[in-house]
Amino acid sequence: MATATSQDVESRLGRPLDESEVALAETLLGDVELLIKSKARNFDALDPDVVVMVEATAVARVLRNPDGIRSQSADEFSYTVDSRVASGYLNLLPDEWALLGIGRGYASIPMKFRRR
Repeated sequence: MATATSQDVESRLGRPLDESEVALAETLLGDVELLIKSKARNFDALDPDVVVMVEATAVARVLRNPDGIRSQSADEFSYTVDSRVASGYLNLLPDEWALLGIGRGYASIPMKFRRR
């Protein structure tokens, strides 16, 4: 069971979910939590409020654009979707990984220098 709930997704969408969206949201919330757990060394130590925000926002992106349509046009009308807001894909943005404290790690390599 995911940390975030379908009600958290509704809050980010600003509208109630219909019955089929609730089922999809709950499945996707479980999936996004698995994505986070796959990279988080200690998931239980993460701030639960941040986890809820990140999970619900990622699922809301899918529900805003479930078909992943980037642009549409008909006659003189055209519409483009910002992929950061509604990609249609379940993914986390780099700043969301950073909020979770998960990102690119930097390692130092000990070096010995010769003295002259």
